[in-house]
Amino acid sequence: MADLTAFEQQRGRLWGIAYRITGSVADADDAVQETWLRWQRLPDGEAEDPRAYLGTVISRICYDQLTSARARRESYLGPWLPEPVVTAAGPEERAALDDSVSTALLTVLERLTPAERAAFVLHDVFAVSFPEIAEIVDRTPDAVRQLASRARRRVRAEAPRRTVDRAEHRRAVDAFLAAAMGGDVEALLEVLDPEVVWRSDGGGRVTAARVPVVGREQVARFIEHLTRSFVPGRSWIAVYEVNGAPGLVVGDPEAGWAGVYAFTVHEGRVVAIDASLNPDKLVHLDMEALRPSP
Repeated sequence: MADLTAFEQQRGRLWGIAYRITGSVADADDAVQETWLRWQRLPDGEAEDPRAYLGTVISRICYDQLTSARARRESYLGPWLPEPVVTAAGPEERAALDDSVSTALLTVLERLTPAERAAFVLHDVFAVSFPEIAEIVDRTPDAVRQLASRARRRVRAEAPRRTVDRAEHRRAVDAFLAAAMGGDVEALLEVLDPEVVWRSDGGGRVTAARVPVVGREQVARFIEHLTRSFVPGRSWIAVYEVNGAPGLVVGDPEAGWAGVYAFTVHEGRVVAIDASLNPDKLVHLDMEALRPSP
């Protein structure tokens, strides 16, 4: 049996690779579990470089998962957003956001082919060599180099403008929250970029906008409508880290709804809001534990 300690040392990195390739918490968890099972069956000493071996195994698993998921996602009702990763609010000493796991980037990666996405994530985020990636996606190293270059150009062209300054991002989210919950339309318009985009992922399971809402006035009206369902004393809202940046988690256990909101901020204003509302994509979250104490 292979050294189990070596696997545990790589577990966090493996999950990070899996989530960025698939955009799914559930698929990432499954991929890590499958990699673990394969590692257990491996004779001791067969993998000279556990880090490289395990990275290759999980990348192949996730590449296959992503390829098989394409048809399902193409028929998905409304915008498809990655399953959100929610953690406690980040420490103030962390000055920069984690751009590689942002909802904005993962949404752009969703538009790439599986091979382009794998090449970009593995090379640009995890510094895997082109020959190693070539074995995973069954291409030549030169072809993989072209895949990564093509993906990089598309990411640069399509990813929204975004600050990497955590303090600037948090100020914008706080201003948004205060304006939205306080019913201050003028303040809300001030914090929203003129071309702000609101995307809602309900997956046909809950009421959500089937197409993106675009423009400051339109998004402000949409938010004003949504806040009417918030019942003080019963509904709750709190700031958490959502995919590496300050975002919002809301819930109402009595009404049976919940949502996770990721924000993209540029020059002090919100340029995109991604609302994850599909219950299937929130099942991995313990909403009761996330609910703030009275």
